[in-house]
Amino acid sequence: MRGCCQRDEMSHFTQLIYRTALLFAIFSLLLTACDRTPSVAPLGREAVVLAFGDSLTYGTGAEKGGSYPAHLEALIGRKVINAGISGELSGEGRSRLVELLDRHRPDLMILCHGGNDLLRRTGEKNAAANLKAMVAIARERRIDVVLLGVPRPGLILSPPDFYQEIAEEFSIPYEGEILPDILGEHSLKSDRFHPNAEGYRKLAQAVETLLKKARAL
Repeated sequence: MRGCCQRDEMSHFTQLIYRTALLFAIFSLLLTACDRTPSVAPLGREAVVLAFGDSLTYGTGAEKGGSYPAHLEALIGRKVINAGISGELSGEGRSRLVELLDRHRPDLMILCHGGNDLLRRTGEKNAAANLKAMVAIARERRIDVVLLGVPRPGLILSPPDFYQEIAEEFSIPYEGEILPDILGEHSLKSDRFHPNAEGYRKLAQAVETLLKKARAL
């Protein structure tokens, strides 16, 4: 009887270990799936990156050379073109994008747009449609896209859901936390809506991290 009880205990212990290992494996897979960043083509040393957007790309609030594209160029060792225009609405950006892509023929576009639409409340559906069109325009030219989410103005800073939805629809790398973090920290802002030079530096670092996760670097 004693031997039988010991065998039962051993069997129960073995099952417990198996179940624990199985649960751990499932949990690890779920974490990996949640953290998986879509990949883009590796950027060669001669690659060109187009940073496309409005004042957050242009660098409003920082002196010349203090924009996030300027910081990013120094970080990644590739040419980064600053194609930001202060005050631009997403519809205006959509209209000028084709000419820029055809002129510069970048390997990668970093899209950070829609903030003025949110600020002026011109309609999130309209902004989402314009951003989707911009991603599609780049994809038609076989240009990879990375998307940055811009938060709504207000006490709680977070990007509208459409940024995440666009990233998932096109399976593109997405960073939606860094701008809310920067704009929520007084020491990193030049005014209510724009980072200062240090804020733009942190934005560039976050983009560099995202590019590494996406295996571009």
